[in-house]
Amino acid sequence: MDAKTTLGRAVKALRESRGLSQENLAEAADITYQYVSDVENGKQNFSIGVLESLAGALGLDLPALVEAAFVSPKPPPRVEPEYFFKSAALPPDLSLGQVEKALNETHRIVRLINTTLRKVADRPLSSYIQGNNFSGIVSNILCDSFSRLTPYKHNHDQKYPDLVRQQSGRAHPTGLEVKTTIRPGKGGESHNGHSGWHVVACYELEAATGDICFIHVMFADLHGHGRPLADWKYVGSAVNKETGSQRTETYTTTPAGTAKLRHGTAYLNPKKINISRWRTDLSVAAPVGSPFFKEGASLRKGR
Repeated sequence: MDAKTTLGRAVKALRESRGLSQENLAEAADITYQYVSDVENGKQNFSIGVLESLAGALGLDLPALVEAAFVSPKPPPRVEPEYFFKSAALPPDLSLGQVEKALNETHRIVRLINTTLRKVADRPLSSYIQGNNFSGIVSNILCDSFSRLTPYKHNHDQKYPDLVRQQSGRAHPTGLEVKTTIRPGKGGESHNGHSGWHVVACYELEAATGDICFIHVMFADLHGHGRPLADWKYVGSAVNKETGSQRTETYTTTPAGTAKLRHGTAYLNPKKINISRWRTDLSVAAPVGSPFFKEGASLRKGR
């Protein structure tokens, strides 16, 4: 494959990962739509200046664009659009399309980190740190992706929640706490157990490459610890008998809180997860958008 075709395919993959149309990219790069189309299809010769303009419109510098094209020829993983639940209840002003973009952007950033690490030391990020710490990094990247691609922006007070809703440039009370895990169907875990919207995103880790791919995403508006019908329970700060280390103060969701999260499934890849044997607290009624809405029913995609 020649250089212009390789670069063109990289431009297309990066554009799509950001949810941009060819028209959007052309306008941001100050070139014509047809020129963008020809570049992506390997039909157009282009100058360094044009490539720099395209890189800038994609939020990259020129070296990063070239590296994305030639060091990582395989595109990063992407979630499957047909596995989103169209009836899923989401926080105010948040759409499934925005969630999809944030998930795919997190895949892309983890890939870029691993590309650099593998180039230097032939090891992905996940091989350097423990599982829980790696999940914490993935949570931070997902949180940042939400902040850049949705109305939910970083909480600059560095307090709960991770993100706060922005509308017309002003912060609104609704927030979103972000957690990731490799355990499908796991309930929530928090250091505070506060009320509010939470998202728990389960990902699959490819050990050899260090790539991640989200396979289950749940949203729920949970009642905080200490409130009537609380969805959180305090589990303390246990000491690891083998290492002697002590974990931080922790809250986990009650069976009802976990059920709310499972009923709030917004994305589920049935090729990776079989929910037929999951047991969900029957005290929480399954809403129409839940994969558990009808007992014994098979998972219905894209409702």
